[in-house]
Amino acid sequence: MTTTRVAFLGLGAMGAPMAARLVRAGYDVVVWNRTAARAEPLAALGAKAAGTPAEAVADAEFVVTMLSDPSAVASVVEAFGPALRADAVLVEMSTVGPDGTGRVRELIPASVGMVDAPVMGSVDRAASGELAVLAGGSAADLARAADLLKVFGTVTECGGLGSGSARKLVLINAVVAGVAVVGEALALAERLGLADPRTALEASPLAPLVARAYATGADFSVAMAVKDLRLGAEVLDLPIMAAARQALESAPDHDADLGAAVLDMTRR
Repeated sequence: MTTTRVAFLGLGAMGAPMAARLVRAGYDVVVWNRTAARAEPLAALGAKAAGTPAEAVADAEFVVTMLSDPSAVASVVEAFGPALRADAVLVEMSTVGPDGTGRVRELIPASVGMVDAPVMGSVDRAASGELAVLAGGSAADLARAADLLKVFGTVTECGGLGSGSARKLVLINAVVAGVAVVGEALALAERLGLADPRTALEASPLAPLVARAYATGADFSVAMAVKDLRLGAEVLDLPIMAAARQALESAPDHDADLGAAVLDMTRR
């Protein structure tokens, strides 16, 4: 029986554990990353490491991109577009918003299918296969990619192409701003002398955001949070989220996890 070949491009904090899940699920995985050393752990698991994006996608039925921002995605897709199989499906899992998704669609041949499937969840859930996958695309493309997407977590089909990216942008903006608000609520509770402010908030409707603020297995950087808030601001002027973005831009360490950074900033 022929094993399905998948090219996975982007082996950052999220991409590496996601690609590893595909290898362990039995797919024939070819990986590429701009920093080649990041491919070495995947190669040790059984993936093949490619030297260029075009080399990675050659003969792949599915191509998964998990990159940092719209410009990175566009640059990489532009590099491999001509090398795609005519019947391939591109599964774009980065957070780039609907406009970024539309730009990617323009860069690939019309015969190539496409699904936008950004995810909610951090590296801990990526490793365990418990991400929330928000998928958009035609019924035919979603059906073809269904088994692959299930490797990463629970799949919600959101509608046509771009709808997954739209839902992700709404959710991540709300979560990022919410975590920032939780940090300030904790600071207020401490100033007011509450004996156990964390417990007080955990007993409220804010509990999921409190859990995210204190999560130790997550790795969603301040830089990525700021990027996602900027994408939302490109669509609509959102004053509260703009304030959250400005606060995060002042964080001393943009590589720190969002929750840890917010807690540190509000305790200064």
